[in-house]
Amino acid sequence: MNPANLPFDSEAMLAGLRTWVECESPTWDAAAVERMLDIAAREMAIMGASIERIAGRQGFAGCVRAKFPHPKQGEPGILIAGHFDTVHPVGTLARLPFRRDGDKCYGPGIYDMKGGSYLSLEAIRQLARASFTTPLPITVLFTPDEEVGTPSVRDLIEAEAARNKYVLVPEPGRANNGVVTGRYAIARFNLEATGKPSHAGANLSAGRSAIREMARRIIEIDGMTTDDCTYSVGIVHGGEWVNCVATTCTGEALSMAKRQADLDRGVERMLALSGTTSDVTFTVTRGVTRPVWEPNAGTMALYEKARDLAKQLGMELPHASAGGGSDANFTGAMGIPTLDGLGVRGADPHTLNEHIIIESLAERGRLMAGLLATLE
Repeated sequence: MNPANLPFDSEAMLAGLRTWVECESPTWDAAAVERMLDIAAREMAIMGASIERIAGRQGFAGCVRAKFPHPKQGEPGILIAGHFDTVHPVGTLARLPFRRDGDKCYGPGIYDMKGGSYLSLEAIRQLARASFTTPLPITVLFTPDEEVGTPSVRDLIEAEAARNKYVLVPEPGRANNGVVTGRYAIARFNLEATGKPSHAGANLSAGRSAIREMARRIIEIDGMTTDDCTYSVGIVHGGEWVNCVATTCTGEALSMAKRQADLDRGVERMLALSGTTSDVTFTVTRGVTRPVWEPNAGTMALYEKARDLAKQLGMELPHASAGGGSDANFTGAMGIPTLDGLGVRGADPHTLNEHIIIESLAERGRLMAGLLATLE
């Protein structure tokens, strides 16, 4: 089976993808993510898959697990792992509508990662239409909380990966048409400053501002960044009334490192910031963590297979480790051959300029189909 001969059509794929993009699905809106899961579950059921809905927990939506018909069903095969949550709140379509501009198409979540998830299903469809039976059975798992570190379904992803030989992750492709063969380690932290209230006009000096302490700590945390380990504070909430000295201020921070040992030291530095100064208490607690994924021989063999397929399709396929976590951190760290960044090409994820390169829908769809058709 030559994937180059499969009739992938980027225009037709874009039309199908539109429904997905216009179903806004921010992580913290479980009902919205469930609506997106409904759409995908229905499509995969029509494709002949056996659908299982797995209930959510911790306030998140659930998951959809789909197993496609195969004579070796139940044996280790290929897991396609994707997520349907996005960082864009409901209503973003008003500012970032689905729209085409030349060779680009814009929309919330279109690049990270609905485009990649959609092309993965199209690859399965095309192989089925060609009456081609893949050497290995295929399972698709769509999850609800990747954008916040996968706190509710990491165990499910790891369990499903352990039942398979390979994991393919259609997160956004790299700008140079590359794929991802490793990911940096990531840790999240919850920050809280607790001060002393007072009337900001009548008795300012009696108060101890939690906001002021948080501001001071943000500068300190940013200043801890080195080439080996980065730190950033991305969320801050504080105060209730402008005429009151703020009693509490909370925030969230992120640390990332190329090596696990560097992240472990970074975690120690962050936790050591906890303490009380000038009657204000600052507390750092550890949140979810993604382990470093360093490619092993199995992952590199999988990459070489993909690179050979890309050459047959007339494309170069460079690879690299990447910052920014994905669920491949978990499966790769388990030692399971994993290839990430198999989704569409585009740019500016998590922004109001998020977009894809339309022709990459078919290009990457053929690559995915080639992997599904040849991995054994």
